[in-house]
Amino acid sequence: MWLWLALGSAIFAALTSILAKVGIEGVNSNLATAIRTVVVVIMAWGMVFLTNTQSGIGEISRKSWIFLILSGLATGASWLCYYKALQVGEVSKVVPIDKLSVVITLILAFVLLHEQLTPKSVVGCVLIGIGTLCMVM
Repeated sequence: MWLWLALGSAIFAALTSILAKVGIEGVNSNLATAIRTVVVVIMAWGMVFLTNTQSGIGEISRKSWIFLILSGLATGASWLCYYKALQVGEVSKVVPIDKLSVVITLILAFVLLHEQLTPKSVVGCVLIGIGTLCMVM
């Protein structure tokens, strides 16, 4: 199941980039990000109520609240940067650089979360880095 969801995520992320590039034309990137964010908020809360999981709010720990808020701030900063980059750059160059987040995430997971860094993940990171350079040059 996780594989299908991950593939869906990749497909929707690709559509996000293409749709955003077309939609952002002539629109301030911060305004475009705000509009997108409202849509995401409505969808997310819609799913909460559709699945009847809103009662779980009271069970969220203080630590989880802090880290979810920090994650939200990081997401907001990422989206603001991403939309501005899309507005002034080519999608075919912005998206590969944005996907360097995979490499950065793996490094942070190793350093901060003490996850195992395998030879396979190192090779994958290097290949993603090289691929990104090839695509943006």
